[in-house]
Amino acid sequence: MLSRARVRNEAGFGLIELLVSMTMLNVGILALVAAFQSGAFALDRASKLSTAAAIADIQMERYRAMKYDAIWLDGTAVSAISSSDPYKTDATYVANPSQFTGCTGSPAPEECQPTRNVTGPDGKLYRVDTYIITDSVASARLLKRVTIVIRERNNLNGRALARIASTFDESTGS
Repeated sequence: MLSRARVRNEAGFGLIELLVSMTMLNVGILALVAAFQSGAFALDRASKLSTAAAIADIQMERYRAMKYDAIWLDGTAVSAISSSDPYKTDATYVANPSQFTGCTGSPAPEECQPTRNVTGPDGKLYRVDTYIITDSVASARLLKRVTIVIRERNNLNGRALARIASTFDESTGS
């Protein structure tokens, strides 16, 4: 009789145990989902950064293949850019006359464009901003500093994804 009373007192206890264990299981599963989502965001960011670095390298290699006298920007295109555009608000931008503008040809070659849009190998849009300014050293030779900045096309005011710079000196040929 004593055991029968005890069984009656534990009625529904198995259901409470089941609810507690299911709650704990849900917390664990949600933690795993959050970890996977965080990993997906990190992979997406890493993909954008590596694609931007590759695009910047490709653009810089174009300038490295050019002679010193051919490294210019299209002055008309630079002046047409709005003063609130990230191109002109970037710390690398220096207002004329320090910008090397004087590219010729109609239409101006791709390398002469201060900004252009590129579709990366990942299928996403990127903006390539090119700055060419004077640089000085102790010697009397003229230098041009080319800086390439890559931004997400859909988030121009966000942080730049890649930024590389190289200095070209007039001894690279005319």
